[in-house]
Amino acid sequence: MNTMMMKSETKIGALASKTAIVTGSTSGIGLGIARAFAEAGANVVLNGFGDATEIENTRAMLSAEMMVKVAYDKANLAKPDEIAQMIERVENALGHVDILVNNAGIQFVSPIENFPADRWDAIIALNLSAVFHTTKAVFAGMKARSFGRIINIASAHGLVASPYKAAYVAAKHGVVGLTKVTALEGAEHGVTANAICPGYVWTPLVEKQIDDQAKAHNISRDEVIRDVLLAQQPNKRFATVEEMGALAVFLASDAAASITGAALPVDGGWTAH
Repeated sequence: MNTMMMKSETKIGALASKTAIVTGSTSGIGLGIARAFAEAGANVVLNGFGDATEIENTRAMLSAEMMVKVAYDKANLAKPDEIAQMIERVENALGHVDILVNNAGIQFVSPIENFPADRWDAIIALNLSAVFHTTKAVFAGMKARSFGRIINIASAHGLVASPYKAAYVAAKHGVVGLTKVTALEGAEHGVTANAICPGYVWTPLVEKQIDDQAKAHNISRDEVIRDVLLAQQPNKRFATVEEMGALAVFLASDAAASITGAALPVDGGWTAH
């Protein structure tokens, strides 16, 4: 555990007194979920890669604004031993883990016949195997305490496929299946497991893709958004990280105690085709 800021005030909210780990939360969807959890009163552990100064500024800002404990752990989730060590550090610093959000992931696009084996292995390790290892590390404790919320950020590609994304689609389908197994094993112990399946979400990474695609295809940004990125998304708009955060907070709350084993599309109708 690198850093932590303490606040003496008591935070009131739907997740007050809970501790949440959000992987891949130094930017994008993960950071949006971490912020929503902090707003709901949870103590939050950030995890992911990035500039150390920027991460510390984000951590400190969240803690100060939301009046909760916020920590950062730099564990590499592609390494199971580092996952186990992260969970141990979190439990020593903040107590037991109540909520686990598996969001960390990477992508690579290539035809199957040219797909590099090392890229396949890396994507499966982070996008799928890490979800198993983090779940395994917290599951017994959640069952023993009769409370736990596991939220896996899958993708619309956990429900449907697209060409040239063999490893990503395979991993996300695997995440949906693992979510169902976890839900069944936790059902009698107060532990829920659900998968959120986003379509395109507006993040800095997606914004960069728009500029790159516009240059590559010699078309406008608006054409990239409508005809390339959102071609399969019927509502023709990006979801927001705030929408992802709000859904994650709901799934972590007592109000969602009977929702488990679900793969919930947040894709503007993409998978309704």
